[in-house]
Amino acid sequence: MNERSFSNEDDGQLCQLILRRDQLHGNLSRDDDTAKSFFRRLESAVTPLVSVERGHGHRDAAGMTARLSFSQYRIEAEVERCRAECQWDKIPALVEQLTAARVHEDDDYRTLLLAEALLEECLLENVTLLKNSTPLTEHSQPKLAQAKAHLNSILCMGRLEPRYLNEALLLLAKVYYVQGSYRDAQGMCARAGVDDFTRQEQPIYQLRMLAEAFVIKGLSLDHQGVSGASRIRLFGRDEDCLTCYLMACDAGLLYLQELDKTVTTPSSKTTKSGSSVPPLDVDPGFFLQAALQSAYLSLLRKGHLAQGTHQLRRVMRVVESRGSQGFRKTVACKLAEVLLTLMSEDAYWDPLTLTPTAWLDRDGATHPKDAMYPSSRPPQTYSTNGSFCPQDVVEEAVLLLLITESMASGEAVISLTPEHQEERLSSIQDATSVYDLLSIGMARRGQYAILSQLSSCPSCPHPCLERAMKFSYNEFHLWYQLGLSLMASGKNEGAVSVLKECASMRPEDPTPPLLAAKVCINHLHWLEDAVSLAGRVVALGECAGESLPQAHLTIGLCRSLQASDATLKADRDEFNRRALQSLRKALALDPQDPQISFYLSLQLALVRQVSEAMEPLQSALNVHSDDLHSLHLLTLLLSAQKHYQHALDTLKLTLNQHPDNFNLLFTKVKLEEALFSPAVALQTCAEMLELWQSRYDFTRLSEEDDNSSIPPDPGPLSRKPSGLHLTLPDFQETETGSQSAPSLAVSRLEKAMSEVSIHSSTHRQGPTYIWNTLERIWLQAGELFIADGRRKEAQYCVQEAGTLFPTSHSVLLLKGHLAELRGNDTEAKTLYDEAIAINPRGHRILLHLGKLLVRTGRVGLGEKVLRDAIQVQNTAHEAWSSLGEALQSRGSSQAPDCFLTALELESSCPIRPFTIIPREL
Repeated sequence: MNERSFSNEDDGQLCQLILRRDQLHGNLSRDDDTAKSFFRRLESAVTPLVSVERGHGHRDAAGMTARLSFSQYRIEAEVERCRAECQWDKIPALVEQLTAARVHEDDDYRTLLLAEALLEECLLENVTLLKNSTPLTEHSQPKLAQAKAHLNSILCMGRLEPRYLNEALLLLAKVYYVQGSYRDAQGMCARAGVDDFTRQEQPIYQLRMLAEAFVIKGLSLDHQGVSGASRIRLFGRDEDCLTCYLMACDAGLLYLQELDKTVTTPSSKTTKSGSSVPPLDVDPGFFLQAALQSAYLSLLRKGHLAQGTHQLRRVMRVVESRGSQGFRKTVACKLAEVLLTLMSEDAYWDPLTLTPTAWLDRDGATHPKDAMYPSSRPPQTYSTNGSFCPQDVVEEAVLLLLITESMASGEAVISLTPEHQEERLSSIQDATSVYDLLSIGMARRGQYAILSQLSSCPSCPHPCLERAMKFSYNEFHLWYQLGLSLMASGKNEGAVSVLKECASMRPEDPTPPLLAAKVCINHLHWLEDAVSLAGRVVALGECAGESLPQAHLTIGLCRSLQASDATLKADRDEFNRRALQSLRKALALDPQDPQISFYLSLQLALVRQVSEAMEPLQSALNVHSDDLHSLHLLTLLLSAQKHYQHALDTLKLTLNQHPDNFNLLFTKVKLEEALFSPAVALQTCAEMLELWQSRYDFTRLSEEDDNSSIPPDPGPLSRKPSGLHLTLPDFQETETGSQSAPSLAVSRLEKAMSEVSIHSSTHRQGPTYIWNTLERIWLQAGELFIADGRRKEAQYCVQEAGTLFPTSHSVLLLKGHLAELRGNDTEAKTLYDEAIAINPRGHRILLHLGKLLVRTGRVGLGEKVLRDAIQVQNTAHEAWSSLGEALQSRGSSQAPDCFLTALELESSCPIRPFTIIPREL
């Protein structure tokens, strides 16, 4: 009874093993000789178990046969599993079990297993040499020598079954290839009949061997000399290579898919126990990686862009398996690189469209290579029905990179321990290539903000570049990329912090601190921080190279800006002195730099050394004759010397090159007012209003931009603010007009006010500087109308400016001036007080308030306000003159000194302040 029970248990285990073997082999056919042998042995093993009418001796023999057969099939199934999953370290132990079970005593199967394990272990230890095409020698590689000896012995004995003999030939081909004997390797592949192999009804490990055999044959053909080959033979050999690569790629992908099925399909025992499926951990090795990648790499290397792109897209459509995830990441990154660097947007075709005939003709083909050499059993691919299809080259590249970035960041090695150093460097290299390509793609659309805010997971609040920081400790390039993306997207505080970290990583590199200083000066006005950052570069001395003059220039600009901000005269003079000192050092280090010469000239102009400023400015113009700011500064210097006509001529030449620059046009208005009259200057104001309307009052987003999910960066306005009243008023009474001036003025004012009420500030769109420009145009026109004695038109201009910014200190100042002209001193003082509350350092506001106080009899308070105006702007000659008048009214002896200072400053006063020239890097 116990013996019968034992036999039934063995029978059940044997059936489970048979099912397992079926999964590894596929659906076995009874017509196959190997299958027939298998079923005969199975029949001999099972038949005694069901016979109960034999004697005890027969039952003992049957039990022994069943146990022997079960052990044999269990070991053979385990061998095939280890060969399929590349677990070569387990092969020697399994060979010992086969020896102990006296299995395969009459052939060299066990020797074949040992040879394969030794060879594969040797290849895994020398992947770097294989990638560099460095031949391996038997003298330096004992495992290779043993494997080759075993394989030669097997072939000499000839005791293997045909399929195992073919495996030995393929392994020997691999040995010859790694030794550099490419002809012998090709010959072994031919002896094995690799071209006649079928992918049907084969164990999974043979799919891997088939993929490696095809790639070995293709690589061997590629490595052979071509000097004596004719063009026809060379073309035929190239076609053979490509055919081998395509077959290798398909076989490799099919191997990974089939392997994934066997690992993810749980057995009945696993299902009952509830244990999880073990993770798939297969090291593909050099030859399997080559089998997967050689096809598209060969096409791209030969300049076949269309076919290489087609092959990459074809591989991306293959159903993913866990063993192919790393390969898919590589393919996605390569395809994105090809799209961004080799394909123009006009030549793009989407992935679901057939390759254009023009591209195939350029590659010298009529059809894609995979259509010309179809596989007998291609890998399974995804269906394209209802799938999303990119519309342009950047969209497809960014989509690929987002997928790759998600995989790269998820697989990143965070550990800093020495044993994980190699894996960590590899993951960082992968992530770096992805982020570099992502930066290129986003930069094409101007989407720097999206780059710094990307998140492939909706629940993840961190941008992708910030996510990269978790595995980028002391990795300068990724930190630098993050800093540049923050800088380009206007996140200035974060950019400075990141660039400071970059400067700490590479103290010898002057670029990060100078970039951080640039952000501090141009956007944040963190002048002391900028001086500190530039000081790091100065401390490098000659090691800073060409950046040393730029560091001194940075310090000089900071000191100049600090002088403008200083409230005490002593501090202002000290900062101006330091600014000149640093700028002269910079010029001495690089006399040919036009930017340094320009800023030295500007600093000399700011301290009213007008004549001295001409020389460095001339040097700057000699190098860069069409520089906007240099020509504008030249205009201001000429106006400071009272050469108004020359200044206007220079300005007109500059406007020919920069006709849309509003800063130049405001200077032109001032020069025309000084040279001619306010009426002439008003014509320029009218032109400025027309220019503003034509430049900003239109719809930026065109219809073709809607086709892409990654639109270009929109312009300043995205919707037309219709109905803006952008013409200068004219309330003057005409000589022959039938309407009276008051009635005409009232009607026009009512119309203007109705339009103002409809178009409030809530309808403004776009950046603030656009509307600031419009406000300045209205205020400038208002000042000209006041100078021309036309107060009603001036009042209208003030109302238009007030509609844009009701609490603007400039609007309040002009309103106060108009109230003062109307004789309403109380209202004027109230408006001046409100303007001062908004802008306490506005010297023009202080000047008007001080003059009003002196005129209304409050001399003491007026004197105090005028002194404040001088403290804010000590080169304002009008403030000095008004202070002299206030002191003279009190009989003070200081009045003459004030008048003399005013005359001296007025003699070097430009038509507009020198501070309108931007001081930035």
